[in-house]
Amino acid sequence: MSTPLETISKDATVREAAQQMREKDISALVVRTTPRAIISSTDVLDAVADGQNVSELPVTDVMTTDVETATPDLYMEEVAAMMTTYGIKHLPVVDDDYVGMVSSTDVAAHLS
Repeated sequence: MSTPLETISKDATVREAAQQMREKDISALVVRTTPRAIISSTDVLDAVADGQNVSELPVTDVMTTDVETATPDLYMEEVAAMMTTYGIKHLPVVDDDYVGMVSSTDVAAHLS
């Protein structure tokens, strides 16, 4: 699990999200909204490929909502199974509030 958790405001632009991901060398950020949401590098790439102006496009227009989450007590095999079942690469870890993020890279490193 990656900690500290990297977040971005729902009012930020997609470009700002991309810049933050590049600076932190990560591929997803939690967007603190209700329901829970994340923006991933795939969301950014899709917006660019669609010809959208990411300098003005708000994160809320491309973020993934109602994201699946894991609890800190799950085994990595369970996390891997959730990622496979839901076809996702990032899984926020929540224990009342966000505590971190597990990525498919974390799972691969742990299970290898």
